[in-house]
Amino acid sequence: MEEAAELGNYLPLSYKTRSEQDYIAFLWDAFDTNYTYGKYQFAFLAYHMLTMSFVYFNIWQIRQVWPEDFGKGLIGFGKDIEKNLLEATSPFVFSAVKERSILRFLKLIGCDNGKIGTYAKLVDDRNDTAHPNGNIFFSTQDALDAKINEIMRVVDEIQTHSKPVIEQAYREFLFQSHDPEEREYPDAADQLRELLVHKNYLSQKDIEVCLAYDLADIADRPEIDSIRTLHETLKSEYGSDND
Repeated sequence: MEEAAELGNYLPLSYKTRSEQDYIAFLWDAFDTNYTYGKYQFAFLAYHMLTMSFVYFNIWQIRQVWPEDFGKGLIGFGKDIEKNLLEATSPFVFSAVKERSILRFLKLIGCDNGKIGTYAKLVDDRNDTAHPNGNIFFSTQDALDAKINEIMRVVDEIQTHSKPVIEQAYREFLFQSHDPEEREYPDAADQLRELLVHKNYLSQKDIEVCLAYDLADIADRPEIDSIRTLHETLKSEYGSDND
């Protein structure tokens, strides 16, 4: 159960709408309740939906930070789907695409066909458990725990591949938000919360990437002092001391 809860560190710290937040909370409640009462098959279904939500949030970040690459990833989709994904206002719009197809976007962050095939196996497992085929695939806690361990290996692998996207999002945020006189919120903590964390659906794992960002790469920028102030505020607001 403790291993299962680790997925929460890969999900956003805040959501664009209350309904999105309520949806994720509902899935966690469905997982917890079914897990507690030994309904492991249904607990797996809820956990799979949480995992696919994680995938949607990662693809949303690709769309936000690398729009040209995202557009290229739409090759092969019908024009209606292409339009819907380009105009999406929420990561959950990606649920309109078959899960196996949406996983193809992970190639944009370096996940090869072999890895995507492994991820797609989890979709097959979901399909097997979601149909009335007379089988209970997860009848014991050990069986579900083993599957959760497998899922978390996949989640962590995808998170590792997403590092360049998060680093670019953070770099662009620092350049665009360093000046208190010109940014949306004069207070650095407010700017970080609304324009970095909230806007990009950042998770705690994403924040860790930002915290580790090496400012030495941009030390020659004239605005480096104000950028350092933002970075220090990130540490004070979201660093390990605040867990």
